[in-house]
Amino acid sequence: MALVEVTRLRRMVREILHAHDVPDRAARLQSDLLIAAELRGHPSHGVFRLRRIVERLRTGVADPLATGRHDWNGTALLRVDGEQGLGPVVAMSALDAVRERARSTGVAAAVIRHNNHLGMLSWYVEQVALAGQVAIATCTSEALVHPWGGRRAMIGTNPIAIGVPAQPHPLVLDMATGLVSMGKIHDYANRGLPLPPGWALDAAGEPTTDARAATAGSIAPFGEAKGYALALTLEVLVATLTASATGTAVRGTLDSDQPSSKGDLFIVFDRPPSTVVESIGAYLQAVRDTEPTGDAPVQVPGDRSRLRSGLAAQRGIEVADEVWRHLETLHDSARTYPAVQESAATPADSHGTIPERAESERR
Repeated sequence: MALVEVTRLRRMVREILHAHDVPDRAARLQSDLLIAAELRGHPSHGVFRLRRIVERLRTGVADPLATGRHDWNGTALLRVDGEQGLGPVVAMSALDAVRERARSTGVAAAVIRHNNHLGMLSWYVEQVALAGQVAIATCTSEALVHPWGGRRAMIGTNPIAIGVPAQPHPLVLDMATGLVSMGKIHDYANRGLPLPPGWALDAAGEPTTDARAATAGSIAPFGEAKGYALALTLEVLVATLTASATGTAVRGTLDSDQPSSKGDLFIVFDRPPSTVVESIGAYLQAVRDTEPTGDAPVQVPGDRSRLRSGLAAQRGIEVADEVWRHLETLHDSARTYPAVQESAATPADSHGTIPERAESERR
């Protein structure tokens, strides 16, 4: 494992993206997302993903300049063609639009197709919640999860995230409907670690603890039959609303040369009254204050990630050796690009509100 200072890692990611024609604002969004995942202890959605992002930029199935084409369907539904832009760039442009619309309509939603990998969904809903609004996000992915009782991957990991404003911190849930993400399987493989029993099947549909064998197989649904039912329902819901692909027809998050055919859904509700926010905060604290069954205190969703983020920001980020070697190789090839100048932390870095974009950048 390499221990890397946060500022250095962020700078490396941005310089690599700049070298592949990604504008600075887009490079900041993409790098902030990857670094946030590392800080929160989710390396499966961190800099490990950069190699695939770069490969997709090089093969032309990810457009470094696209921010998405917006078409309002009525007053509260935004249909977005992501035009194969970078996931967080297209998604944040859509979120800017629906957050603004929700201020007048009370609720607004964005349905997105032809967009690249979103990464960690909590990053999006937390920023909305910190700005005082409520957010729900979900998306589909390539078929990685086997149906309950089945042997073959037929369903995406289909995560769902919810952000609700509260004091002193918002409630942030982010969970995949697969037992784990395929990124986590790859992370175990990169670290040479065995998988816990029950996580995955190999390519023949047999249970395995070999992480590398599992990458060619399928992941178990969380919660057995109930998790399977939720995963399947989210797949159908998102595909219906976004007119995107389903099951084994989904491409673009694990390969380097196929256009993305998944779907993304964001729903934003306008800010609740301050009295409600305060009462929710008091309730969450009462939950935390519940007598624990063991030595560890009771936590609510988002607490552990927040704590890990603070510690990692101080001591640095651990990066698997194989991932670090790939990063250094990418960075060495990017050194001809002018050096990135560090500036004050962006709102995403400091857990602030969503950065606004100039009107000329929105479509």
